[in-house]
Amino acid sequence: MSPRLHAVILDLGNVLAFHDNALLFRRLGERAGLNAQEAERRLSGAGWTAANRGQLDAEGIRSDVCGALGVDLPLDEFNALWNCHFTIHEAVLPRVEGLVGRVKLVLLSNTNVLHVEWLRPRLPILERFDHLVLSCEVGLVKPEPSIYQEALRHAGCAPHEAAFFDDVPAYVEAANAVGLRGHVFTTAAAFDAQLRALGL
Repeated sequence: MSPRLHAVILDLGNVLAFHDNALLFRRLGERAGLNAQEAERRLSGAGWTAANRGQLDAEGIRSDVCGALGVDLPLDEFNALWNCHFTIHEAVLPRVEGLVGRVKLVLLSNTNVLHVEWLRPRLPILERFDHLVLSCEVGLVKPEPSIYQEALRHAGCAPHEAAFFDDVPAYVEAANAVGLRGHVFTTAAAFDAQLRALGL
């Protein structure tokens, strides 16, 4: 019999909020006079990781992205474009709400300050979590083992007593490697079934 679950650790992107990166690259590319593929190529370098590690503030992200694209956008316009690809995953929110008070709830996300600022007011469920482990605040990124250890520290339990859900299989594999009970997140209905199988 599996040990009792003490914590659920959830990813943010494509779990609580969908992010359509193809749309992001298309919109940024259009504004810079580039096709989506070229925009993605220019933006898939070190700056993206630096933003997720918290090494770039809002202005730093704007400057870095605009520099890579060869365009200069004021922060307000840039911010709207930078967040244009998010859609709140409404179907999963009641399932997450149902976990409040039953297990420790921890968020574990690779993200940057501008995405956090945009998503926080649109996802009030985040206030119900026991802790948010955001890469841009802790300076660590998935799949580094240390970021999972940070999430477990806030969960206050052993790895095998926590379930982890992420849409990226490589991040789930990294979670399993540190002893977490990792699951690939696909849909709200599948998540519901996964929780039931875990006794939740």
